[in-house]
Amino acid sequence: MTELTFDFLSVGSADRRSVAIKSFVIAGWTGRDTHKLQEHIEELRLLGVTPPASTPCFYPGGRELPTTAATIDCLGAESSGEAEFAILVDEDGTWWVGIGSDHTDRKVETYSVAVSKQVCPKPIAPVLWRFDEVAEHWDRLELRSWVQDGADWTLYQEGAVAAMRDPRDLAAAYKALGRELLPGTLMLGGTLAAIGGIRPRAGFRIELRDPVLGRVINHTYTANWLAE
Repeated sequence: MTELTFDFLSVGSADRRSVAIKSFVIAGWTGRDTHKLQEHIEELRLLGVTPPASTPCFYPGGRELPTTAATIDCLGAESSGEAEFAILVDEDGTWWVGIGSDHTDRKVETYSVAVSKQVCPKPIAPVLWRFDEVAEHWDRLELRSWVQDGADWTLYQEGAVAAMRDPRDLAAAYKALGRELLPGTLMLGGTLAAIGGIRPRAGFRIELRDPVLGRVINHTYTANWLAE
């Protein structure tokens, strides 16, 4: 069983500890705005990705995929990251929120989205906030990502989490399918359209910002592209 170590931060306290990941799920096609969702569908269609019959979708992932490491190994040079909010259900049922990257092999994605979700490790920032401390202003949280172009970092994604379905709505949709976010579950909650289109890059940086409480979670990682 995979164990990850996080800094669990709440207002006025911090606790660094490890937690067992018993289940990993990747929510996809979670856009609230139908026009923005269609924009994401179209950018993926340009890459040859067939859209789902209905949305949102929930892809099961191997429990070994999430990682807080700063380097991941990926076969070939056709993968790229996606900034997504992450929800971790603690052992006592408490929800914690952070940020991760649904790093995806774009070549594999053209013939199977489900398979592409299993191919690459999924970087997760090693810091979490209590969900109930951000729940009332959830829609004001902001996601950003950057890709590394040579020595420079280029803004790749930017927007509010309000662009995606609220995690409570995702949990309800997941439950409607006969599944639940049980203790030990880690869920990625969907992503924003890429500025300038999806493109493979080895260096990726992700950020979750809370403008109300004035705090930021960020994480930078590099994909080590292994020769095919």
